[in-house]
Amino acid sequence: MNIKRGDIFYADLRPVVGSEQGGVRPVLIVQNDTGNRHSPTVIIAAITSRMKHKLPTHVEIDSKRYDMIKDSVILLEQLRTIDKARLKDKVCHLDNEIITKVNEALITSLEIQNT
Repeated sequence: MNIKRGDIFYADLRPVVGSEQGGVRPVLIVQNDTGNRHSPTVIIAAITSRMKHKLPTHVEIDSKRYDMIKDSVILLEQLRTIDKARLKDKVCHLDNEIITKVNEALITSLEIQNT
C-alpha cells in the first residue's frame, strides 16, 4: 500500500476509550513519507462530520472539493499511531492549501514553537 502524508483513508479505530474518536471513519495521514515507507505504523488525525465547537486545532474539509461524503473537520487534537492494517480504502489526497492549515493546527496542538 502506497501511503503519503496528506492522504485520507478510511480506518477502523476500534476499540476506543472515553472521548476518543472510534469506529470506521476517515483519517488523515500526518506522518512524514519516510516513516510511511518504512514503519509498520502511521500517525493519523481523526476526521468527523459532526462539527460541534470550532477549535484552533480543527481544519474544515469541503466534501465537494475532496470527494468526501459530508463536509468534515480534521481533529488535529485527536492524533493517534495506528498499525497500517487498520487502513482500508483511500479517499483522496489533500492539496497544499489545506496541508498548510493542517501544519498550523499541528503547531497549535503540539505547542511547537520556532526558535
